Amino acid sequence: MISHIKGVLEEKFNNSVIVDVSGVGYEINISTLDYESVNLGDTVKFYTYQKVSENDISLYGFSTLVAKKLFEMLISVNGIGPKAGMSILSLATPEEVRNAIANSDAAFISKAQGVGKKSAERVIVDLSDKVGLPTHYGATEVKAKPEAQRNDEALDALIALGFPLREATAALESVDPSLPVDERIRLALKSN
Repeated sequence: MISHIKGVLEEKFNNSVIVDVSGVGYEINISTLDYESVNLGDTVKFYTYQKVSENDISLYGFSTLVAKKLFEMLISVNGIGPKAGMSILSLATPEEVRNAIANSDAAFISKAQGVGKKSAERVIVDLSDKVGLPTHYGATEVKAKPEAQRNDEALDALIALGFPLREATAALESVDPSLPVDERIRLALKSN
């Protein structure tokens, strides 16, 4: 399994990119937010999920480990495949999608292309206890631009250390987000 790909972005088309790694081009399907935030010629790193089926092998890429883990949770829901999972992640940042699930905001989830009301409700039922508590309450809004995307390196680091998304999120809730990343990680580990 390919866990991540790092290389030069060579091509962009239809929410897919081709990343050149030492002369080998990998086609990776990415979310709309990631697609809008990368430019040709950039050195990029995507955490990847490899889907193998009878007639296709596809790579799905994520700029953060949190997004990849949330995607894996989404596709574990009956009726949500990789395309629908990417569509949900294209609505907003991974944290906002996680928060929408925690808030039982099925109306937000159903805005994703190819995801109906029943599928959105199934996502809420299956994942609400796995994503942790909401960080804010109320309806979630769809983001149009990647500037609002915030990569939480501390959350990524805790997940890389083996913490489930819910526990990592809970461990960081009481830690001041303005602290340096290494200090946030240390305090989260200490509180856990």
